[in-house]
Amino acid sequence: MQLTPSQANDFAGMPLAYLRQEYPNHIMHLLNDDGDVLPPRALHPIFYGCFDWHSAVHGYWLLLRCVRLFPELPCRNAIVALFDEHVTAENVATELAYFNAPFRASFERPYGYGWLLALAQELKQSALPQAAAWYETLSPLTQDIRARLMDYLSKLTYPIRVGTHYNTAFALALGLDYARALEDSELEEAIIGAANRFYLNDRHYPAHYEPGGDEYVSGALTEALLMSKVADNFPQWFDNFLPEVGAIAALMNPAEVSDRADPKIAHLDGLNLSRAWCMKHIAGALPENHPAQAALADAAARHLAASVPHVVGSHYSGGHWLASFALLALE
Repeated sequence: MQLTPSQANDFAGMPLAYLRQEYPNHIMHLLNDDGDVLPPRALHPIFYGCFDWHSAVHGYWLLLRCVRLFPELPCRNAIVALFDEHVTAENVATELAYFNAPFRASFERPYGYGWLLALAQELKQSALPQAAAWYETLSPLTQDIRARLMDYLSKLTYPIRVGTHYNTAFALALGLDYARALEDSELEEAIIGAANRFYLNDRHYPAHYEPGGDEYVSGALTEALLMSKVADNFPQWFDNFLPEVGAIAALMNPAEVSDRADPKIAHLDGLNLSRAWCMKHIAGALPENHPAQAALADAAARHLAASVPHVVGSHYSGGHWLASFALLALE
């Protein structure tokens, strides 16, 4: 299953609508005083839509990625208009001020950090003539998030392995791609150092305990994805980490989604999609004759078949974010 122009246009149509949809809104908001009692659009004039801050960020990322993959996308002009409307110096200053208010050091850390850097990377690599100006406008927030990630890694003693927003490996994989694309050697070295510190000596990961009931990433596979970008001898590391991966039924079989209108259970469609993304990249980092190749390819195909058909037209519980994960999985 590969991404088609028609699918990309359908996927893009979702954030095009939802990035201007302020409610319902799952706001993660620390109040310092009465003056902080404000609606989402006032707090986050760029990233107020798509139900929550991080989903808005990767909604913008999706739009740019779709145009990069398919430059003649029918909704291209609508995407340009959306960025022109939202990515302004005044709006970026408001977003930046939010992060720098007292007691907000952990806001969107690390998931939102990773996606903001991924968005900046797409802006930098975009062929849209307006993208260079958007990149520069967003730069104060990008550099603040970059510095926050560096600081976080300097004091994070233990990785967080959960299958939700706090997962360390997922954010570091996105951050590493940004660092390499932008030739940011300082950030690249910090992420590589952290990845090796956290994961290099992992053996026999208990992936048979996955998935949790509300997870949208696999702790096992996101770690392996990151290490495929970092480890000097990834095949040997992978064999030690997930020996006989094809025999781990809980990891190789798609998660069952019992209620796609439930915002937590709907996470499991995202898990199926992100697993497929990880499996494809892991397989690409292994030798062609590696015994895991066939198992990973088969499992990735089944995970895609289980959840891709439920992305477009899905309930808002999943619809506000799933297209981004489908895009990762289908590229």
